[in-house]
Amino acid sequence: MAFPTLPACLAQRDLRPAELAANTDAALLRIYAWMHLARTADNRILDLFRQGLIKGTVTGGQGNEGLIVPLALLADKSIDVVSFTHRGFGGHLLWSGHLCDHLNQYCANAQSPTKAREGNIHHGDPANRSLPMISHLGAMLSNVLGSTDSQRRLGKPAVGFTLFGDGGSSTGDIHESLNLASLLSLPVLFVIENNKYAYSTPVSEQFTAGTELWKRAAGYGIEGFSIDATDTEASAKALAAAIEKVRTTGRPLLIEAHTLRLRGHAAYDTGDYLLPGESDGFFARDPLPKLRARLAASGHSAQLDSLDAELNAFIEACIKVSLAVPRPTPDGMEADLFAPDSAPLPWKAEPAKPQHITMAQAIGLAHRKILSERPESIVMGQDIGTYGGAFKVTDGLLKDFGRARVFNTPLAESACTGYAIGLALNGHRPIEEFQFADFSTEAVTQITQNAATYHFRSGAAVPLVLRLPTGGGLTFGSFHSQELDSFFLAMPGLKALYPSTPQDAFNALLAAYEDNNPVLLFEHKGLYRRGKFDVSWDANYRDIWHPQQLRSGNFATVVTYGEMVHLALDATDYLATEYERTFDVFDLRALAPLKLDAIRSSLAATHRLIVIHEGRRTHGFGAELVARLTEEMFFDLEAAPLRIASLDLPVPFAPELEHAYRPTKDSIIDRIATWMG
Repeated sequence: MAFPTLPACLAQRDLRPAELAANTDAALLRIYAWMHLARTADNRILDLFRQGLIKGTVTGGQGNEGLIVPLALLADKSIDVVSFTHRGFGGHLLWSGHLCDHLNQYCANAQSPTKAREGNIHHGDPANRSLPMISHLGAMLSNVLGSTDSQRRLGKPAVGFTLFGDGGSSTGDIHESLNLASLLSLPVLFVIENNKYAYSTPVSEQFTAGTELWKRAAGYGIEGFSIDATDTEASAKALAAAIEKVRTTGRPLLIEAHTLRLRGHAAYDTGDYLLPGESDGFFARDPLPKLRARLAASGHSAQLDSLDAELNAFIEACIKVSLAVPRPTPDGMEADLFAPDSAPLPWKAEPAKPQHITMAQAIGLAHRKILSERPESIVMGQDIGTYGGAFKVTDGLLKDFGRARVFNTPLAESACTGYAIGLALNGHRPIEEFQFADFSTEAVTQITQNAATYHFRSGAAVPLVLRLPTGGGLTFGSFHSQELDSFFLAMPGLKALYPSTPQDAFNALLAAYEDNNPVLLFEHKGLYRRGKFDVSWDANYRDIWHPQQLRSGNFATVVTYGEMVHLALDATDYLATEYERTFDVFDLRALAPLKLDAIRSSLAATHRLIVIHEGRRTHGFGAELVARLTEEMFFDLEAAPLRIASLDLPVPFAPELEHAYRPTKDSIIDRIATWMG
């Protein structure tokens, strides 16, 4: 069924500041039309929910239109970046798409823009730089920062718009993002939608009574002010000036917009926490009837009546179309978890001559190759600039490629990772180094809820490499030694490589870089300087996504990765000499997605399985490997699988304790010998 024709009053989705100044009434009529559309559609969506025709729940932007509609009209939607909140329905309508597209999203039907995989207002339009929100308040700001910076790097005078509530202003991500935007001088307009409640919690329980949130701007060295978003004309003029200032100066700016929430937090919210008469006060300040009265007083009553009638009829026609769309099917869900495989990049066959280097130097060499050959590449992380990183992997890159391409980030792992995600969404390909893998837990939401889910829920690719110096054995203690592979890979949407040699590390960074998905690159710190080996251009660098067989034998199949590869080789070589038992030994290399065909073939011949990994045994990655292999090949096995892993403890500090905590050559030999009987 075709979508209803857009009414003439909705033909214009833009408003230039000069129009607002030169013909204010005409501009306000345009604003009014979109505000009425947003309000009436929001109310009808609530009706449909109560009738059981929309599932889950619905939030509403009723009372917020006096802010969001002028902002979206004034934005340059051909270049700007935004992430609307659940009060931003009017902004979604203006930014892109037909009302039917948005209603299909609410109905979660077969024509939903997110294929019915994402809830209600959480959708966006990444192709047009409207970034879909997640429910973790504050987490979207840094994504906007990254995409806005990407636009500026591409020569486009874009402005980013981040919106968050008074309650959300308490989150660490927002403070990290404000600091990062000021530090990097990013043209982002931060807008606080202050409706006095975070769900049911009043502002008096979020921060000290009387706090004016806009004054926090001074702490970040940026300008800030407040507006009354229930006065649509005044707020539109203030927003126009603010957007122009941000676009011209390239500096961020913070606005506290005093707005309203005329409905509860969501459809199920009764609002019984409001003070007596408080709701009446909200409706008395409702921006929509106030704007209508202003225009009627200027002689536009007949035009307003005509607009209302036309828009109401349009909304009902759209609802009829969307309710007739069939329900979705699960077809393609698993295939859409990852972005499609990318074509190999046109790498130069360099270095052609082998270089005798350590693993740390091999990863640095891969960085240098990427930065030299790929202009969209960016390398970022704590202390990676002049200092060259905690493990000197990036040494010399800042000097050779400049601060625009290689730069230190503040101690703000969440915002910096979100910023990298935003860069990746807009066509850049960032590589972010975490000083230690352990510190990536500060960015779990960005990694697992944003980066990992973007393609499944919106079709957007996130080509991002996250480098994670990992593993123990160096007496670094609990906060610098953890293996987090099973922790992260329990979440869908992430790829992961874990090389064990300098050549594989060089290949892994190239393969991860050109992938269109977020890739975790685990680098064992104990291997960074464990000897020098030849490294050169390898035309088969993409083989890193498959296991490599390092030994051949007939007694058992050994599967391992990372530093444990070297211990497993030493142990099985010893067992071959002393016990005359030989083993197929596989370096897994790619932890996600798993490619186990060669290992299955080996297991069909040996009939015994040993899995060795450094992570803790309980819920460790070895459990997944054993389950995958035995559920298909149980009747091929002649013995129970053997798992060798670290103890279920925090990583202890003293070398004697850490030696007992993690697998060693001797403990591996003892475990296998006992298992062999």
